Amino acid sequence: MPRVSSRLSSIAPSATLVVDAKAKALKAAGENVVGFGAGEPDFPTPAHIVEAAVLACRDPKNHRYTPAGGLPELKQAIVDKTARDSDFACGLNQVLVTNGGKHAVFTAFAALCDEGDEVICPAPYWTTYPEAIALAGAVTKVVDTTVETGFQVSVDQLEAACTERTKVLLFVNPDNPSGAVYAPEQVRAIGEWALERGVWVVTDEIYEHLTYGPHRFTSMPVEVPDLADQCVIVNGVAKTYAMTGWRVGWMIAPADVTAGATNFQSHTTSNVSNVAQRAAIAALSGGLDDVLEMRTAFERRGRVMHKLLSELPGVTCLEPQGAFYCFPDVSSLLGRPIGASGATASTTLELADLVLLEAKVAFVPGEAFGAPGYARFSFALGDDDIVEGIGRIATLLAS
Repeated sequence: MPRVSSRLSSIAPSATLVVDAKAKALKAAGENVVGFGAGEPDFPTPAHIVEAAVLACRDPKNHRYTPAGGLPELKQAIVDKTARDSDFACGLNQVLVTNGGKHAVFTAFAALCDEGDEVICPAPYWTTYPEAIALAGAVTKVVDTTVETGFQVSVDQLEAACTERTKVLLFVNPDNPSGAVYAPEQVRAIGEWALERGVWVVTDEIYEHLTYGPHRFTSMPVEVPDLADQCVIVNGVAKTYAMTGWRVGWMIAPADVTAGATNFQSHTTSNVSNVAQRAAIAALSGGLDDVLEMRTAFERRGRVMHKLLSELPGVTCLEPQGAFYCFPDVSSLLGRPIGASGATASTTLELADLVLLEAKVAFVPGEAFGAPGYARFSFALGDDDIVEGIGRIATLLAS
């Protein structure tokens, strides 16, 4: 008999974390690596949030088990924050606090899907989504989008992909990895389609505050209120408040779904770290001044990166509308000699390894997101590093 179950053996490692680990290993060996891999703000967590955690450490009530579904105070902060930022009203019995946004994604699919159910997943998609869907026993039904459509799925595409087995539509806005942001009328049209079809929607809103220029976040159950009874919102503090390491996320769902998900969590993780939950309360109730400062920096960095990538010969790139990623088409670089060695890459997987080896620049290949020929570059790092990293690639291509 196999030592590891087939379910776990079939899981691919997180490509973004693999790239980040490669870059960090080279840095540890003394190499000067510029890493565009991880989707992680380079800002420190705001001071008032850290101070709340310090105080929580000293309070003995946080040294004990607390409710598996989350501290009531944090649930209330999530309810208040969601009403404030999205204009979506929900109750405490609809909220489950999870160990980060990734855990919320997994729990949402575990709560909704039975064996063989289909989940429509527009591509490019974040690398974790198909794995979470598979672990829930469901089947990922990929719908491809392109740069020509702004990496946005259409109702016609969804209708063509829908079958009698379709249970869920995954909707991500703003999108990782493409940086696309759907307009309100597009969100409304997709939500109305899901409502008419009786399809559940899992909407990932983790990048809600990171939109640029004229683009603004729109929450689907706000645009289509009747959809709220067949919709799960997943979110967290990681991106908005530079709290990736604190591991606090949440899902908001109809009360019966949340009850089932809470029972599930009671047997898997119990409560999220109380110290991290107290920090999250401070984040959600502390205003958005720090968030706006970070967003301003990300918007500037995104413009710089977009300009530099677009100047690379043969590379085209959608200007980022949200999140903190550029997602250029690098297919023209495949099959051609690169650098002094004259090495060639036939896939973006090989291209990523080649650029890391030759230029000491790390990015995530498009295969990780179901989009071969593309690459994800995070601009959640300093301006000088962006200029240096893309400059190295330009030098490599010119040599």
